[in-house]
Formats: sequence, structure tokens, C-alpha cells
Amino acid sequence: MTVQILRKKFTVGQYHQMIESEILTDRDRVELLQGEIVEMSPVGFKHAACVDRLNDLLARGLGDRAIVRVQSPIQLSNDSEPQPDIAILRRRDDFYGQGHPQPPDIFTLIEVSDTTVKYDREKKLPLYAQDGIPEVWIVDLTTQIVERYTAPSQSGYQQTQTLTRQQSINLQAFPDIILSIVQILG
Repeated sequence: MTVQILRKKFTVGQYHQMIESEILTDRDRVELLQGEIVEMSPVGFKHAACVDRLNDLLARGLGDRAIVRVQSPIQLSNDSEPQPDIAILRRRDDFYGQGHPQPPDIFTLIEVSDTTVKYDREKKLPLYAQDGIPEVWIVDLTTQIVERYTAPSQSGYQQTQTLTRQQSINLQAFPDIILSIVQILG
């Protein structure tokens, strides 16, 4: 006898109801991806340091031209609400107090990966491309590189650039913001 495993897919609205009803709490490190509630990996000290470095560098460089949001949700489709490590967003006076940022609000997303690089590339990156996020960086702490993805389409990102410690990277939306890979990796 074969047993079929049933999976329940959730919408962003249902996910928020679970949060409001305290079925999910702040202690639950989860995000909603394609209708599935996915447990996020614990944040190690190297990962945290890299995110803090990026936040500092980007916030100082961008000033009041954009909002730099750290490890907070963004809403993609009706069934995905990931929490990228860094989101560079259009400036809004309410700082998105009325709802999470959506694709038109997003300039760049950055995922810092030590143990999650495969997951970030195979699960999150295609979602970001399908929703038209213009630029994504994956900071790979294990291999000490930064991958930059631009030109999103339904089939993925059309342009990819891999940068090593000897190189620099700039933000597509803010070309004057140039960071060395050494600055990012520490």
C-alpha cells in the first residue's frame, strides 16, 4: 500500500493569521516560500558579522537615499514572504509600517550564506527572478566570493557575475556605492 503525503500550502494572509494567533511566534525562525513554511538556519557569528558589516557600509553610503533593512520580511507573490539578510528599499516615510515591501519597492536583495548557499541559489534566487527583483547578491562565506545576479526573467537571472576578494562591486541602482569584496567578507 502506497501512502501519499499531503502538503498544505499557505497564502501570505493565512501565514499572517498564524502569527496573529500566536501559532507562530518570534521564537520561530521561519519564512514562507511558495506556500510552505520553511525553518531558517541559525545565524552563526561569521554570518552575523558579515550582515552587520554590510548594513554599516550600505547605510553609511546610501544615507537617506534608500532604506537598508536587515533580516526582515518582504512580500513577493501571494504565497511567499522570505526574509533576506539585507534588502535595499525605496525610501518611504512610514518605513513600510503599513505592509512589507513588495517587488516594486526593492532595489537589491543580499543573502549571506555559509551553510545555505545551495538553498539560496536553488530555492530563493528563482523566486526573486520570477518576481522581478532587479539585483541579488549571494555572499558565499565558505568560498569567499560574492555572486551578483541581474536582468531577472521568469526563467531566472540572465546575467551573473562572480567576484573574488581582489575585486569590488557596486549597487546597480546606486552605481556610486562601491564596496570591495574584502570589505564585505571581512
